[in-house]
Amino acid sequence: MAVPGKRMPKKISSASTLGSDEDIKVYCQPCDLDGPRLPAHGYCVDCREHLCNTCLVAHKKHTLSRHHTLLDKNSMPQNISSASVHQRQPDNFTKPCPKHKKEMIKFYCQNHEALLCSVCVTLEHTGISCKVNYIPDISGQIINSKDHQDILKAMDTITEQCRKKSEDVKKITAKSNSSLTDILADIKKFRKEINQRLDELERQAEDETKTIQQENNKNLQIVQTTCDDVTKSLKASSDAIKHLNISKQADKLFMELKLAEQMIKDYEKHVPQSAAFDSKQYNFVPNKAISTLLDKARSLGALTEKSLKHPGEICVTTSKIKDKCGISGMTLLTSDLLIITDYNNHAVKMVDTCSQSVTDQLQLDTEPFDVTSVTTTKLAVTLPHTKNIQFISVSSNKLKKKQTLRVAGECHGISYCQGKLVVSFVRPANLQILDINGTILTTVKGENLFSRPEYVTTNTYSIYISDWEKKIITKLNWQGKVIRSYGGFMSEPYGVTLSDDGNVFVCDGQIHVIAKIAGDCSTGNVVLKDLNRPYAVCWCAETSRLYFSCDTGKDKHDNFLRVFKLS
Repeated sequence: MAVPGKRMPKKISSASTLGSDEDIKVYCQPCDLDGPRLPAHGYCVDCREHLCNTCLVAHKKHTLSRHHTLLDKNSMPQNISSASVHQRQPDNFTKPCPKHKKEMIKFYCQNHEALLCSVCVTLEHTGISCKVNYIPDISGQIINSKDHQDILKAMDTITEQCRKKSEDVKKITAKSNSSLTDILADIKKFRKEINQRLDELERQAEDETKTIQQENNKNLQIVQTTCDDVTKSLKASSDAIKHLNISKQADKLFMELKLAEQMIKDYEKHVPQSAAFDSKQYNFVPNKAISTLLDKARSLGALTEKSLKHPGEICVTTSKIKDKCGISGMTLLTSDLLIITDYNNHAVKMVDTCSQSVTDQLQLDTEPFDVTSVTTTKLAVTLPHTKNIQFISVSSNKLKKKQTLRVAGECHGISYCQGKLVVSFVRPANLQILDINGTILTTVKGENLFSRPEYVTTNTYSIYISDWEKKIITKLNWQGKVIRSYGGFMSEPYGVTLSDDGNVFVCDGQIHVIAKIAGDCSTGNVVLKDLNRPYAVCWCAETSRLYFSCDTGKDKHDNFLRVFKLS
């Protein structure tokens, strides 16, 4: 007979070893571990535990156990040992959790659009903060659904983009190599006019040209490899989706579609960046001093990039505005759709770069400073005076205000990449990395680091900040660590934008130039000079065009965007 006050052992070998009616009575096992001994009113087949009435009710409500098989008092095993014969039925979950390798994915979080295992739900997606569904409860309508068709269509679209991008890069590389071949001919022609003393200098010039050709071919191979890898991944996923849909395996199809959906988002964001390729063309500029002063010559000539050409300007003033424009920020949604912030007129404008006109204008209650594209249909704008970030939707070529996000300071520059917002603050001077809901992931600050960080631009690997007072461009990694800074000839660095080859274009209003800084911040040079106080800037990889605004206080400059093309 059990002694009052002592716990019943967790497992008993058989009912025949018990000594009385009290001993064969089955008790709640969870309560037996730490609490009063209570009679069992049911049994969980999955957990293989007897439960009292309170534990039974809780078991039905908890996210991780609400789908377990429960037996009532009349159906439950009458001793703990016999409960072991009720083995858990095999389920249809075979996709392991990427975070918890030994657990299978069984749940889906609506808030975070994430597939989860039971450990993920317990640790990161509780019922209080997230809406978590058991996959079989929501997967019933996925077979031949619109989501199924849309995801397959998106996969096909990206595959076609990769094919076209690969073809474009081949054509660009051919043009660049053709220009370099012409250079070799010019070198030979020039070489015939001078004597044998220039043999060594000729070899040096030829080697430089061939090195660039090799780099072009190397870059071409990298782009082709990237596109091939994306295509293979998408095909494998697409085949799996089609098979699961035909075989009507809803749970697996649902999970595969969600994984494919995330894959599509990643590829849509990164494939254009990784596949974008700007193979420069070159001219050979002979060294005139060689003709008369061969003994003083130090080189045969120089390879130079073809210069930027000025194809035109876009008027961005409208009948709705009262003051001259103050274009303080800009971002591209597509190659022919530019979004700009007009600080002076409290407006965000949509500019069609093909028709060179403002097609829509959204009035705000305060001055907008900078803008970034979150998706092709969603923008984020900094409002420094109210210390907010305003989200704006783009639908049917119309701009519409959505929710606002409160931030802790006078926000200026903003850039979106990899699901994160990077925001620069001038008061207090710091930089923050936030998720899309406004949760601060990293804060970077310090008197020796920032003084007045105006603008920020990002890519997959790095963050670049222009500091107006320190007169430098600073490069950070995504952990907030400073990698390097470039000052050089900088005087008043303002707007910054990244080219597709990883270089940084920066406006300097004091010396009236736009400079190109190497991605590692080691060197820099002026690419456009004699400008009218360039302020905000944006690069379009598809058209090789550079857009920038001016800040002079004069209508004839500030009401227009300047457009330069790299030929």
